Amino acid sequence: MLSLSQGLYIILLSELPSSDYISFHEFIIMRTFIFLLFHFVLETVRASDPYPRNESIDIRHYQFKLELNDSTNHIAGEAAIDIRFKKSVTAFELDLAGVNAAGLGMRVTDVMVDHQPVIFSHQNDRLKIQLPAPTQAGAEKKFVIRYSGIPQDGLIISKNKFGERTFFGDNWPNRAHHWLPTIDHPYDKATCEFIVTAPEQYTIIGTGEKMEESAIEKNLKITHWKTSVLLPTKVMVIGAARFAIEYEGEINKVPLQSWVYPQNRAEGFLDYSIAAGPLDFFSKNIAPYPYEKLANVQSTTRYGGMENAGNIFYYENSVTGKGNIERLVAHEIAHQWFGNSASEADWYHVWLSEGFATYFSNLYLENKYGSKRLMTEMETDREKVIEYFKKDPTPIVNTSITDINKVLSTNTYQKASWVLHMLRHEVGNQKFWEGTREYYRQFQLSNALTDDFRKVMENASGKDLKAFFDQWIFKAGHPKLEVTWRYDLKQKQVRMIVEQKQEQPAVFPLDVGLTNASGFTIEKIKISTRKQEFLIPSAQKPVSLTLDPHVWLLFEGQVNEASR
Repeated sequence: MLSLSQGLYIILLSELPSSDYISFHEFIIMRTFIFLLFHFVLETVRASDPYPRNESIDIRHYQFKLELNDSTNHIAGEAAIDIRFKKSVTAFELDLAGVNAAGLGMRVTDVMVDHQPVIFSHQNDRLKIQLPAPTQAGAEKKFVIRYSGIPQDGLIISKNKFGERTFFGDNWPNRAHHWLPTIDHPYDKATCEFIVTAPEQYTIIGTGEKMEESAIEKNLKITHWKTSVLLPTKVMVIGAARFAIEYEGEINKVPLQSWVYPQNRAEGFLDYSIAAGPLDFFSKNIAPYPYEKLANVQSTTRYGGMENAGNIFYYENSVTGKGNIERLVAHEIAHQWFGNSASEADWYHVWLSEGFATYFSNLYLENKYGSKRLMTEMETDREKVIEYFKKDPTPIVNTSITDINKVLSTNTYQKASWVLHMLRHEVGNQKFWEGTREYYRQFQLSNALTDDFRKVMENASGKDLKAFFDQWIFKAGHPKLEVTWRYDLKQKQVRMIVEQKQEQPAVFPLDVGLTNASGFTIEKIKISTRKQEFLIPSAQKPVSLTLDPHVWLLFEGQVNEASR
């Protein structure tokens, strides 16, 4: 059976005129053009998730006014949305969950532009807004949407482990539309603000800088948070609970805060104080921190940690008083650069978020504790990747996924982290850091695809890395090696045969460690075919031969000494 890409190529070639009508030279030029067009189309297809993008509009700013209460889970909202039109349009759509059969969801009461009501429809979780007249390219307009309802998801209204009522935004990956009218995809970034009216016992944490906190009538309080930094909707949130708050000072001019439930105040302040180290490390080694503050928040998020911009939400049992969540905290802080600021332009490329956060948290641990700690973390993650492949033999960029909620996996975390680790080995530590900093510089507060990162690393290293990325990112699997060796006493050399057992042979460097009475040495070899023989000089017979002793390769391996 032909693949979609093979079929497309054949169709394109079939449209070429025959040689009876054009010269052979013209035929070759046209065939080359078709080949290039095919690959351009193929790259576009494989980089496009199912979300219906609208390239005619650009949301510049969201202002969300929200009313929370204690008598019901019903919320009232008013969203003022500033939109710049890049093309002339007569209508556009936003994401907003409608009311389902269980009565959960949002009901829109009116939509205004220039203080005038406009026609709208709300179906299948899409709010379609009709414009009174076609817009002109470059025009900017403010739309006000009033709505209310009980969130099915996105804003989690529940009780914490102490039995107290809480509200926490939990937008990832595309759940913001359950309580906020948005373009619920990271390709369209905007600034935002939250103006929240809630019962006075709640303290409100939100994205950005606090602009106001005021008591108003009827035992209510209004809290205003605002950011001037462009964000994807997945990381713009608020939280409401009873909090104990510690202001820990500034790290490189960034206010560092801990927000925890008052019942475990001492333990929470201890556990979250570990954040100072990663914040300092990433600020100095990548770029200045991109947001107004860093608040680490105990919450009821469904994830172990959610990297909301400037206010990270951790699961409530992360607070133990044992100070053992350093890797988790480092991971979420790394996301402030990778995922929040430099974001994937497409959900299939989410490894640019999760793989980076996973590996850079390991780099932080390496910097603090030494190279052996990094080796231990990478060995643990390698075992996870190997086990995961047995049940799901798919690539990191897996375009067969149709449910975006399923894009996260061991591939996008641990395997992607391993790809960055091997890339660092391939280009060298200095070039790796130079390339990473340049990648962030180019795509901060913006969006990127895998090829964008590849091209930056190629420029930094001077190496062609396309085969590397194709092999490790766009293809499934990893090397499975069977190595047989024997010592040739007469020739004073080790004769080693390396055979790749996986379906498709790969190309990669392999470090071989030899231990003998004189000590330990490493031989670097290049694996490029299914089966290869290598001759390694050795004055003595090795006591042992080990593969990848310093943990730089994602592989499975079996080593056997051949009998004579």
